[in-house]
Amino acid sequence: MNKGKVAFFLPARSGSERVVNKNTRPFAGIPGGLMQNKMQQLTASVNIDEIILSTNDRKCMEIASAFLDDSRVRIIERPESLCLSSTNLQDLITYVPRITDADYILWGHVTTPLAGAAEYDRGIEEFFRQLDNGYDSLVGVRELRNYLLDGTGRVVNNTTDLPWPRTQDLEPLYLINHTMFIASRRTYIEDRNRLGRHPYLHVMDEYHSFDIDWEDDFAIAEALYLKR
Repeated sequence: MNKGKVAFFLPARSGSERVVNKNTRPFAGIPGGLMQNKMQQLTASVNIDEIILSTNDRKCMEIASAFLDDSRVRIIERPESLCLSSTNLQDLITYVPRITDADYILWGHVTTPLAGAAEYDRGIEEFFRQLDNGYDSLVGVRELRNYLLDGTGRVVNNTTDLPWPRTQDLEPLYLINHTMFIASRRTYIEDRNRLGRHPYLHVMDEYHSFDIDWEDDFAIAEALYLKR
């Protein structure tokens, strides 16, 4: 299956503004929080060859250091200039291929605590399958089939003559869920992007797609995790 070395790039910076200490505060009974949870998930993967934590947060480093007995794990202190709330994402993207020689890079986040080893392994396997079908990258998405309005109140995803069609007849749209962006290292270098020009949309269910962006999300994610 594997057509090259796959590195997982895990960015985590200090100073979260919307959810204070979201990466390291206790989560669903896990003392090391989202960071500990994600490291447990990543080290359980069979298709990830390198795990890179890129952070300026000492607490994140401390939590991740418990996993250094796995030879795949690397903790790299990120320059402060790339850890600001004002940091341009493009600058971080161009930094990534300088810290790994992997053929392929999977960019993921600690804030997707319900996406684990099985989801990453399936995504990587799907990525390699789709390379043979002309795709050059993969992005985790959630399908949206509901009424979406533009600024004028028009249903933007309605391709039927009915003003209110059945939701299943709406044109599907896709929400990036931030679980995974997979592309070649060459794409990072040449296109300065974490996705290629022909990405495969890897549709995932709502549960595994859940992403923590606000304080309420943190509480909901804990409840979902514990209910599992």
